[in-house]
Amino acid sequence: MSNIEHKKTALITGITGQDGAYLSRLLLNKGYEVIGLVRSNSHTNKNGLIRLGILENVTLLECDLIDLSQLIQIISTYKPVEIYNLAAQSSVSLSFAQPIGTFSFNTMSVFNLLEAIKLVDKRIKLYHASSSEMYGKVEKLPIVENTVFHPVSPYATSKAAAHWTCINYRESFGLFVSCGILFNHESMLRTNQFFVKKVITEANMIKEGTLDKMFVGNIDIKRDFGYAPLYVEAMHAMLQHDKPDDFVICSGISISLREVIEYIFERVGISLSAYEVDQKLYRPNDIPEIYGNSSKAKKVLGWHYAMTPYELLDKLIGESD
Repeated sequence: MSNIEHKKTALITGITGQDGAYLSRLLLNKGYEVIGLVRSNSHTNKNGLIRLGILENVTLLECDLIDLSQLIQIISTYKPVEIYNLAAQSSVSLSFAQPIGTFSFNTMSVFNLLEAIKLVDKRIKLYHASSSEMYGKVEKLPIVENTVFHPVSPYATSKAAAHWTCINYRESFGLFVSCGILFNHESMLRTNQFFVKKVITEANMIKEGTLDKMFVGNIDIKRDFGYAPLYVEAMHAMLQHDKPDDFVICSGISISLREVIEYIFERVGISLSAYEVDQKLYRPNDIPEIYGNSSKAKKVLGWHYAMTPYELLDKLIGESD
């Protein structure tokens, strides 16, 4: 048999996002052929793939995930053994402004992927990106896999619906579908709409004199932050396990957004007076505190995470230089 016949093919939706880029690099290093689905080849931001030096090593295909026929054709043609579904409208804030579009895309895209696998080849393994946002207002911390959902945003509601859809297809049709319930995870590839990247970028702009002040919303909420390149390792591990399952992936530590700002400002060397809380930036509903326990992933997958929030911030500040 030739080397080409030995090479496994992986399909990634959302390949141009932070996780898609790091997952692509990981899979390429493991010898996979990587196919990425994008909405438009000419209008897609490929900066993440370019920064990691892997754009020329992946194949990008245009595909509308709302069109089942396109998915069936691509899966039939390229015969992936694994599909990683990372595509979503992933902004919590934007979901309040565009609730119908968020829910529609984040659920129908998942239905179509599952249907395409069911129709083309039920042996294909699917990783689905679920979200810690699904849990919302919880009565007990830390969050584990069977913590009851109480979503507090249209985004969270859409992810909860997609998550249960995956479980339904797994249980009803025997598909290999694993859901990674990832808590906040950051890297240099984050866009400025995400909080930590926004703070680092604008703190550097204030230091350089190109920005006078940073405006933020509710910074007394606490979140569980991790490092994205380590989290994608868990995604791959889930599809190498002998049976499909759902796993919380997190650092296990919460930190307030206020602490994040103060640490970054101190490290960059600017005054805390250079930021201001703006009530207009508050979300209609928010989670006061959230953090998880990833002991199941450690026990079953051998995945563990040891970076503290401040070690993470140091790394991200260093990557921004």
